[in-house]
This record gives sequence, C-alpha cells and structure tokens, in this order.
Amino acid sequence: MIYAARLPNSVMLSENKRVRFMIGIEPQQLLQETAEFAQQIGKSFNRFASLDSVKHAATPRQTKYQLDKLTLYRYEATSEYRSPAPLLIVYALVNRPTMTDLQPERSFVRGLLDAGIDVWLIDWGYPDRADCALTLSDYIDGYLANCVEYIRRETASAQVDLLGICQGGVFSLCFTALYPRQVRRVVTLVTPVDFHTPEFLLTKLIRPIDVDLLVDTLGNVPGSLLNFSFLSLSPFRLAGQKYVRLVELAEDQEALTNFLRMEEWIFDSPDMAGETFRQFAQDCFQHNRLIRGEMKIDGRRIDLSSLQLPLLNIYARQDHIVPESSARALRRACNHSDYSELAVDGGHIGVFVSKKACGQIPLSVAHWLSTPRANEIRQHSSPNQ
Repeated sequence: MIYAARLPNSVMLSENKRVRFMIGIEPQQLLQETAEFAQQIGKSFNRFASLDSVKHAATPRQTKYQLDKLTLYRYEATSEYRSPAPLLIVYALVNRPTMTDLQPERSFVRGLLDAGIDVWLIDWGYPDRADCALTLSDYIDGYLANCVEYIRRETASAQVDLLGICQGGVFSLCFTALYPRQVRRVVTLVTPVDFHTPEFLLTKLIRPIDVDLLVDTLGNVPGSLLNFSFLSLSPFRLAGQKYVRLVELAEDQEALTNFLRMEEWIFDSPDMAGETFRQFAQDCFQHNRLIRGEMKIDGRRIDLSSLQLPLLNIYARQDHIVPESSARALRRACNHSDYSELAVDGGHIGVFVSKKACGQIPLSVAHWLSTPRANEIRQHSSPNQ
C-alpha cells in the first residue's frame, strides 16, 4: 500500500479490495488506526520523560553484616514480633532481591512484617572478575552460613527459619541438609527440584550447552545473557506484547511508573560467578543431581530425604520458569509427613507483585511459621479482598 498513490485508479481500487480480503479491514481504517497508535506511542514517551526516578525497596531496613559483595539486612518491625524464630530470605543469584519489596502497596516483605515476622534478607551484590572462582560451597558454606550464624548470635536464637526463592530455595535446601540443627523450618518459593520434568523449558536450553567452554571463555556468566535466556522462554509475551500494550497506559501515570519499576528490576541482572554457574548448571540442569541425591557441596552429598524438619513448598500454577511439576517434586524427594504445599495463581514474578498474591502468601507463610503443627497450612486472604 505504500506505492498505491502511484498506481492508476482502477489498480488502486483492486488493491483496496485485496487489502480488505487479506486482513478484513478497510485501508483507510487501517491507516487511521496506525496513525492513532503512533500518537499513543508519542504520548507514552513524553509521559515516561516526565516521570521522576523510580524507587525500590521502600521498607525501612538496617545493614547488619557485610562481607565482600554481600550485605545482610534486617527490616524494621511494623508490629510486635510473634514468630518463634527470625526468618532469613535467601534470594537467587540472578536478578535482584528488590522484587520482594518492589513497591509499598505490594510488598512481600511488608506483608511478612505486618504479620509479626522478624525478616532478614541477603543481598548477594554484583560479582565482578575477582569473584569468578567462587563456588557453590563459597556461597552455601561461606556466605550463607556466616549470615545464619550472625543472625543466631544477634537474636539469641538457637535456630533460624529459611525462605528460599527460586535458586535461593535450592541453596536453602542444601544448607539445611548440611546444617540441620541450625534451621527450624524451611519455606521454598517457586523453587526447582526436579530439573528434568518435560515442562522445564529452561533445562532444554541449558542441557546442550558446553558449560565448561562457556565458563572457561567468559569467566563470569553475564547477567544479560542469563536474562535473555529467561525472556526467550516466552518471547512474544515478555519481549513484544507488553511493549505494544504499553501505549494503553499513556494517560495512567501510576501504571507507567509500575511498568518502569518492573522493567528496571528485570534488566538489573548481576553476573553469576563462573565456577558457581558451572556447578549449578551441570549438577542441576544437565545431570539433575539434586533430586537424585548425587549433588555434592565441598565433597558432602546433599540428601533431601534426610530433611526431617517442617517444609512448606509454595509454587505458582502459571510459572513459565519453574514449572509446577519441578517444584512439586520436593514432596517425593523429602518423603516425610511434615511437608506442606501451597499452590497460588500467577507466574514466577506475579507471586511477588500481584495484589492477590501479596495478600495471600505472606499471611500463609506467617501462619505456617507460627503454628505448632507446621502441616496445618491454610490459605489467607488480605482484608482488602
């Protein structure tokens, strides 16, 4: 249709009919809608340019411990502590833990605090070339163990509760298997356990990779490369559709701010220490050693069946990164009676930012941590629902 103006009228009429036949819309209507869409894009850009800086991690917290790139935070209480033990949130090495406290009105951390939980969080920081030799043992036996020990001393608690998110859930399970006397209860949230279920698309991307060649060539694995892998799991929705829909938000400053807040989090991707990536990719994604009981940390085998403490496993039904089948495999791996599951609607990120999830999950976790019988899990709804 770009060349229609140069054609004779009879040819233009024929061309118009062909357009209507092919896409079911009048050419003039198509041009009008395209022009309106372009105007909306312009409005969106102008609105973005007028936005103030987006703020994350709004809940007050204090830096309690630092080592190398790691920072351990303790959040200020919003109500009287009612939890029997302090709760340490262990996030993945990929992306940033600000997802747990992205905005005040939809904050996973705030929900836990309001429910009386003493919340601590590990920020792994940004590894650089000096960290390329860090191993899983350094993270689990070193950094995580040091944080647990600090919290136990600071709070005079014999044990801590762990809440591990995604890869952080794997770290939490490994730590607990190695140091069971230091942990009272474990919550895993969107955590992979069986990496070879048919629905696990990320495994299908990683299994054919020559991981040794990748790490030996790059050193640390770039966060941008890891992020691209996640986006490629649902490219139309995550890399195209959301930007097309963005024009619908041109007049809604709050919605645009939330969109920008999410975009900043998504693309704030730390690199991963090369040796840690090597072991995690090979042990978990390629050889599925975690659920087989063959994974080792500094020569010590991780046996999930040895976990006899209360476990709460929370998974998302629409998770495109960690499918339900992978997360639910924890039940058969640990194989004991004090195991609970909580299924929530939403995706891998939605469990932290959706209004419904932020009302449901923190209260359910707080109830489970506080009840004498851990397997009496029930779902909670926020007062606003």
